[in-house]
Amino acid sequence: MIKVAIIDDDAFICASLKTILQADPEIEIAAMGHSGEEAIGLYEKLRPDVLLMDIRMGKTSGLEAGEKILRDHPDAKVLFLTTFSDDEYIVKTLRMGAKGYLIKQNAESVAPAIKTVMNGQSVFGSEITTKLPSFIGKQEAPDFSKRGISAREMEIIELVAKKGLNNKEIADALYLSEGTVRNYLSLILEKLGLRDRTQLAVFYHNA
Repeated sequence: MIKVAIIDDDAFICASLKTILQADPEIEIAAMGHSGEEAIGLYEKLRPDVLLMDIRMGKTSGLEAGEKILRDHPDAKVLFLTTFSDDEYIVKTLRMGAKGYLIKQNAESVAPAIKTVMNGQSVFGSEITTKLPSFIGKQEAPDFSKRGISAREMEIIELVAKKGLNNKEIADALYLSEGTVRNYLSLILEKLGLRDRTQLAVFYHNA
């Protein structure tokens, strides 16, 4: 059972999300809150598997709450659900290490996204990953050789970070099997101390 805490300053949205998510037998609503302060307190008290949180809220925003939670608990799975698709918000969530960024209009995607996050993946979507270069404006390729990254691994990093390719697309581009690509990515993430391909893309563009 996946324990989820819902944080939104709109009580109606909280109730609606609870109804939608409780229809899934794999999801349990552990708590609901209506502010960034409540999000921090509930996470400390309950340690839910996934924290589903709005961005714009009162005194302490979802972004501020997410930053504090992830600073204190780097393994926390924070999933933002908002009506705002502002590039600035997306970049901030990527940089803080959040696991996803969803738009409220796509309510049917929330339960699958929560399950994806529980499987260790991010749910920003390829359309956001491919926009990273324009977000951050990186021009020259960084040198990761001092981190033990080989030339082939660097090719794979660039295909993830600059083009947003999935494993099959990378395999086709480099004439490798998907299994080999998966192995390369696992090794790259281990060398760089990263969790997933979204963090890899952010790491590349911040280098």
